[in-house]
Amino acid sequence: MTFKELQRLYATKRINRRDFLAGAAAIGALGAASTVGLPFPAMAAPSKGGHMRIGMGTGSTSDTLDPATFDTTFNQVLGYGTLRNSLTEVTPDGQLGPELAESWEASPDAKVWTFKLREGVEFHSGKTMTAADVIASINHHRGENSQSAAKPLLAAIEDIKADGDYTVVVTLSAGNADFPFYMTDYHLAILPSDGEGNVDATSGDGTGPYKLEAFEPGVSAMTSRFENYFKGDDRQHLDSFEMLVLTDTAARTNAMTTGEIDYMERADLKTVHLLKNRPGVEVLEVTGTQHYTMPMLTDVDPFSSNDTRLALKYAIDREDLLAKVLRGYGAVGNDHPIATANRYHADIEQRAYDPDKAKFHAKKAGLENVEINLSAADAAFAGAVDAAVLFKEHAAAAGINVNVVREPNDGYWSDVWMKKPFCMCYWGGRPTEDQMFTTAYAEGVPWNDTNWSNERFNNLLTEARALLDEARRAEIYAEMQQIVRDDGGTIVPLFASYVDAHTDGLAHDTVGANYALDGFKIAERWWKA
Repeated sequence: MTFKELQRLYATKRINRRDFLAGAAAIGALGAASTVGLPFPAMAAPSKGGHMRIGMGTGSTSDTLDPATFDTTFNQVLGYGTLRNSLTEVTPDGQLGPELAESWEASPDAKVWTFKLREGVEFHSGKTMTAADVIASINHHRGENSQSAAKPLLAAIEDIKADGDYTVVVTLSAGNADFPFYMTDYHLAILPSDGEGNVDATSGDGTGPYKLEAFEPGVSAMTSRFENYFKGDDRQHLDSFEMLVLTDTAARTNAMTTGEIDYMERADLKTVHLLKNRPGVEVLEVTGTQHYTMPMLTDVDPFSSNDTRLALKYAIDREDLLAKVLRGYGAVGNDHPIATANRYHADIEQRAYDPDKAKFHAKKAGLENVEINLSAADAAFAGAVDAAVLFKEHAAAAGINVNVVREPNDGYWSDVWMKKPFCMCYWGGRPTEDQMFTTAYAEGVPWNDTNWSNERFNNLLTEARALLDEARRAEIYAEMQQIVRDDGGTIVPLFASYVDAHTDGLAHDTVGANYALDGFKIAERWWKA
């Protein structure tokens, strides 16, 4: 192993500091390692300039620049990580850090939060950002007719007001110890106000490192360096950044190997070993909270019966999927969305493949002679169709007839997800348990993709949110994970590492694992080597 390879393992959290230093000593590079500063190893100073091209595994003709609609990695990277910023951000090492807000503080009961904004921040249009822009941007998701997935995160806001041009005061109906984490959500990017409390959500204007030059939904986006970016040289290195929609895995791989792109999202795990052996190409693996799911609409028969849901949960061989779909790049899931990387992950008995239990629950649910359609497309995640076919085989051993319906990649998120009763899906996860549960499992929220409702779960969610007692919060979140596992409408078979590929002409420091593509911040964190 070379020192450069050792650095990259450390930078992507594959090894800790002790292992890094031990490895450096073993290869005779301890002198170089001794110059490394925490929290990540020092690399060559970032170079300036150049054009970066990235091939995306998601993107649709239905994509827009309105952050309320962001539902694919393409528009999350473009609209949040490239064109705009939020009040706070998750740092590469997983901590909460400042972004457009330079500081924040809470009342003792965590009901009133005061955010101090950075002064002198400019939008691409030249407008100076003030509290009015922040308030209008947040209210964009709170309207009565809003379908934003961030709306549930903001439901507790009773009042939001400015205290001068650079202070925003938010009053909640109940305490929320995690509220500043909510502000990292990629939907909550700050947009310029029109002066009357409204925003033009589709203009592309923002405070981000790059400004929009061209955008063709489902095809591509081109951006160029914004010279007045408030983070300046520390977090903005390229001249331009381009995103190409290449949802077909073979096309994306070919573009990577022929030099048409510099970075490939979602490497094909069946051929990733070939990329590893290709000169000039590096494979990047980052472990975070990303998980693959199979949501069932619990208000549609036969999924309204928990026996149906349990039958399908017992009818899936997670270890087989881990080996054949993820090629070991991940871990088995346990039918709830909280990863081992999360703060309050609970040690709950792992559900295993059990055809006999699946048969038992299938019989109770009356699934004999019932064909269950499972919608799948690789737009959900690389290998989703293969995973669905494997599940069909697993379920057959339990006497359950699953019919895999191959759906088009384009329009999958608008036409299939939350529309078809049973489908393949992925979630990037969230930095806190409350944020994950509030976004996708609370009753009635827009992205509850199973239409599931459990009174005990909803009551616990509200209770845990306001608590500052760490031990009690851990107990509550453990019970909530158990409820979702045993009653919820989602099969969570796998937690998947982010596995991408890029040329050795790109460089980076610590890679964020809170979302894909360096926490969606690849445009401002990476540079041409």
